[in-house]
Amino acid sequence: MPGPLHGVVVLDLTRALAGPYCTLMLGDMGADVIKIEAPGGGDETRGWGPPFQEGESSYFMSINRNKRSVTLNLKDPEGHEVLCRLVRRADVLVENFRPGTMRRMGMSYDQAVEINPALVYASISGFGQTGPRSQQPAYDQILQGIGGIMSLTGPVGGPPTKVGVAIADICAGMFAAYAIALALFHRERGGGGQYIDTTMLGGQVALLTFQAARYFATGRAPTPGGNRHPTIAPYETFATADGYVNIACGNEGMWQRFCQALGLGALLDDPRFARNADRVAHRDELSTRIQAHLSTRPTGEIVQALEAAEVPVGPVFSLDELFADPQAQHLALRREMPHPRVGTVSQTGFPYQLSKTGPALRLPPPLLGQHTAEVLGELGYSEQQIEALRARGVV
Repeated sequence: MPGPLHGVVVLDLTRALAGPYCTLMLGDMGADVIKIEAPGGGDETRGWGPPFQEGESSYFMSINRNKRSVTLNLKDPEGHEVLCRLVRRADVLVENFRPGTMRRMGMSYDQAVEINPALVYASISGFGQTGPRSQQPAYDQILQGIGGIMSLTGPVGGPPTKVGVAIADICAGMFAAYAIALALFHRERGGGGQYIDTTMLGGQVALLTFQAARYFATGRAPTPGGNRHPTIAPYETFATADGYVNIACGNEGMWQRFCQALGLGALLDDPRFARNADRVAHRDELSTRIQAHLSTRPTGEIVQALEAAEVPVGPVFSLDELFADPQAQHLALRREMPHPRVGTVSQTGFPYQLSKTGPALRLPPPLLGQHTAEVLGELGYSEQQIEALRARGVV
């Protein structure tokens, strides 16, 4: 069965990561995503590497499936006419240029809705369309720093540390996709199109949740806590005889079962560890006692004992271990699809399923301009007109 966004046409004027991740999510759910790229080079992530597979960037391919690529010179008057035709046909336009760029190109929200009043128009930027930072260049690590995430991440007493994936970009794309789905739902109820302003900064602040609440409550900014939960103990990473293990005792019952399962009953008799608040107050002593015991035992043995006791536990996997894990395989979190140049390309699977209209891998990450003639033909251009546009460098 087609995805829930089947029939929705998304005009994708994004590049790098935040915008393409947004349109990836829309494409996975059935939308016809038409990715506009500059002739000659295309999305800058096509050059981000190594690794490359048969000349194709693995970075680009990780976030651009289920899209059709059209090369178009947006600065050319004929290219602008093609863009106008695309806007007239689209349900959604997504862009992540620096604020003001789309107006200079003649396709701001106000200009676009003159062509298509029902359009849902989404802008993704680092800091928003207005304000003192609006014109500041925005890359993921810059926003992880300004957005507070880095101030909370890293070893105790150590330097600020970025998250291992581009979380500022990815979250901005996710929030934008969510907002677009809401706007489309609103439009279906007769509300018409609207403008969406999504920021990387706002996305990082949204992730702060209880850490922001700690600051609001105390007036003191939290600092890096390593792998320890700031308000629960034990809830952290411990070294084992052959690796690492995460353990989370989220309530008193789990704490008691943890101690009993691992032969640490003496801890239950220590008044310093009687309740969670006591354990947090004496975390260093508690962690030292637990670590001394776990460092002599293999990871698998610890995991087996705590799983049997229904205590949250898990090893720290490398990516090869993750994708070999039976549960990850059961959920099909690594998938493969044919690619016109690579042969077969692996993709991450879907983090959600719908019982009737689930996501699907329909199109491989496109070659640059692979669908230009196809899409222009759908807009009414003849083969001769398309060749003339190509000859003039418009496409």
